[in-house]
Amino acid sequence: MSESTGERSFTDIITSIRYLVIHSITIPFLFIAGWLFVSTGLAYDVFGSLHRNEYFTESRQGIPLITSHFDSLEQLDEFMRWLAVHGLAVPIVSFLGSTSAMQFIQ
Repeated sequence: MSESTGERSFTDIITSIRYLVIHSITIPFLFIAGWLFVSTGLAYDVFGSLHRNEYFTESRQGIPLITSHFDSLEQLDEFMRWLAVHGLAVPIVSFLGSTSAMQFIQ
């Protein structure tokens, strides 16, 4: 048998009153803080996205992909090219950035 290192077992930690008191206070406050962060609109401002009521305004009821019936195939081709370029460029740039950042970690 090996000697004890003096560390407490996991069951001792999670069944202790101190653990229950600390986490019965902090976990609900984390949910309340997240709810306040979103409901006050601060989350939209921090991340630069539109507020809930700004997605579909009176002047902008929808974003049409095709605006003309006569050149719809050209518009779809242009959209697919844009989607392919951006769908490949974003992961490639983040992959290259992460691999170059790993070069500096020793």
